[in-house]
Amino acid sequence: MKSKGASEPSAVTHRGVIPDTRVGASAPLGASVTPDGVNFSVFSKRATGIDLLLFEHVDDAKPARVIPVDPAANRTYHYWHVFVPELEVGQIYGYRVRGPHEPSKGCRFDPSKVLLDPYGRAVVVPTSYNRAAAHEEGDNAATAMKSVVVDPSAYDWEGDIPLHRSSSQTIVYEMHVRGFTKHPSSGLPEATRGTYTGVIEKIPYLQELGITAVELLPVFQFDALDCPAGHINYWGYAPVSFFAPHQAYSSRQDPLGPVDEFRDMVKALHRAGIEVILDVVFNHTAEGDDQGPTICFRGFEDTAYYILEGPQARYANYTGCGNTLNANHPVVRRLIEDSLHYWVQEMHVDGFRFDLASVLTRDLNGQPLPNPPILWDIESDPVLAGTKLIAEAWDAAGLYQVGSFIGDAWKEWNGRFRDDVRSFLRGDDGTVGKVADRLLGSPEVYGHKQREAEASVNFVSCHDGFALNDLVTYNQKHNEANGEGNRDGCDDNRSWNCGVEGPTDDPAIEKLRNRQVKNFLTLTMLSFGMPMILMGDEVRRTQRGNNNAYCQDNETSWFDWTLLKTHADVHRFAQLLVARRVLRDVSAEQQRVSLTNLLRQATIVWHGVELWRPDWSNNSHSLALGADMRPLAALKLHLIMNAYCEPLDFEMPQPEDGRTWRRWIDTSLDSPDDIVPWQDAPTFTGRAYRAAPRSVVVLWAPLAAGEATAAGSAA
Repeated sequence: MKSKGASEPSAVTHRGVIPDTRVGASAPLGASVTPDGVNFSVFSKRATGIDLLLFEHVDDAKPARVIPVDPAANRTYHYWHVFVPELEVGQIYGYRVRGPHEPSKGCRFDPSKVLLDPYGRAVVVPTSYNRAAAHEEGDNAATAMKSVVVDPSAYDWEGDIPLHRSSSQTIVYEMHVRGFTKHPSSGLPEATRGTYTGVIEKIPYLQELGITAVELLPVFQFDALDCPAGHINYWGYAPVSFFAPHQAYSSRQDPLGPVDEFRDMVKALHRAGIEVILDVVFNHTAEGDDQGPTICFRGFEDTAYYILEGPQARYANYTGCGNTLNANHPVVRRLIEDSLHYWVQEMHVDGFRFDLASVLTRDLNGQPLPNPPILWDIESDPVLAGTKLIAEAWDAAGLYQVGSFIGDAWKEWNGRFRDDVRSFLRGDDGTVGKVADRLLGSPEVYGHKQREAEASVNFVSCHDGFALNDLVTYNQKHNEANGEGNRDGCDDNRSWNCGVEGPTDDPAIEKLRNRQVKNFLTLTMLSFGMPMILMGDEVRRTQRGNNNAYCQDNETSWFDWTLLKTHADVHRFAQLLVARRVLRDVSAEQQRVSLTNLLRQATIVWHGVELWRPDWSNNSHSLALGADMRPLAALKLHLIMNAYCEPLDFEMPQPEDGRTWRRWIDTSLDSPDDIVPWQDAPTFTGRAYRAAPRSVVVLWAPLAAGEATAAGSAA
């Protein structure tokens, strides 16, 4: 059996030649294809026996063949291995592992459970999949997920390679593979809605929007039943495999279909100039707490894969999900690094966003390490050099490392940008100084590390929390549909409903909400750093006030394509903002100019309603910024931010040598005057600019008369 576009498999893998014997070899781990058969290798230190199970069909209640792995002949160190002649790609398999069942000592072996291969490259899910059966007594062969033999070389990439786009020209679009096209309004055939192929069909939309990278919510195979009863795990933060693409996102349901369809998507996105960043979960698995199911890792070697604590060896829970992966254990470090290598080398992805990355700094006792081995392994890995590495630099147990995450290569989700911009535009006191720092790349947070400005990933909304529309529509979260009594989800949303909770027909409130959405988009796109926007924010997608829609696989979470018409003005606004951002000069990053030195070279002047007199007081709600970016850019910018409830007149500096200001953005104006194409910006010659309540204004001027073209290309 060969996969789509397959070439003849080679006996030589990237880790060496596998001997053609029944004994097999300890390396490489996982199932490795040769012309003569397949080598299998797994790690377990304390197992007393392992059986390899071969299945003909995913729903089979019994394996067609059971191959005992001899602990004497087929074990090298703690690696159990066997070579099976004449097997082909597409073979479905699993393991049973015998050993002591002493949970208080970290031994949770259960030979009645079929286990996934920790290095399995594909996973199949039976129609009768039952999560509960994986922790209840009895055999679960008929209802267990199973691994599939894959030959990674059996695909024609047609010359494709990761894009390695400059970070200073990167605009990230955080999106969900299923949610992007699952809504009936997507116009796609039902068979391809919510799939990798569905994403391919909508690439023209992404190109028109102008983003340069998609950051996909988890696509590693996850357990969709790891959630409250009656719901579906939609986000995917419940991995069971670190190598297999999620099977349910494939329109091809043959065992090898998800692998090739995922690669088809990556190849198509690359052809469109769009990078692929994966949201990866190396902090916990779907096996849950002490009462959770035995799906893979705990069934092979509990003490290696998880952080256990106390005399009862219970699972440490720094993730809020029941367990914590033991990321700095040598075996798990190798697993993580091998996974990253695989997704870069064999699946051609361009980067990774590490969920709850601070968990990876913890040692076996849960204490943060000053130099965590796994993070330095990733940081210094030559295979990953040039790959985008983004950290969510906190965890669920209170560790917050924004601005202090290790290394030189890591970029960070800047949670302080999110919070401070939200607070400022809501009109909170004491926020003017904070938002000024965020606009300049958060030097208060990152300046000491001598990193470039793009170390800060700037965002005001993401999958976790309010969508941008809901940030201006609800004062409180409305998570009742999750079935947890509205107790789940963050309470600190810094949102403002603009006068009415929820949807309204009041045109004045709707106009204010539209303006606020445009304010948020403008500050995100114009700040130093790498901007990120959430799927659908450009058309005011709503989750009806749900700020924790992890289990809402329905229209609450899906992209409603009718909003393209309903909020065409916001979509147009986002397009023109993004188009301007992509044209930024990249010379600063190519020279690796740090944020601190970048700010030293630029001329930044702060103003209030009076020139050179910014109001930094606690009750100030307005600020203006003048920026002459020479020699890094050939123009001047003037940014006015009025978060006050009344209009304010801002004095304008007068350009030199007869130059004239041009008004690019005024979020208080109706479309199409709210933003205009850069070169079509109308002139402004007044001594003061009246900024409407709760509005953002951007004007620009060329360095000298007739230099508009140069300014437009260099900004």
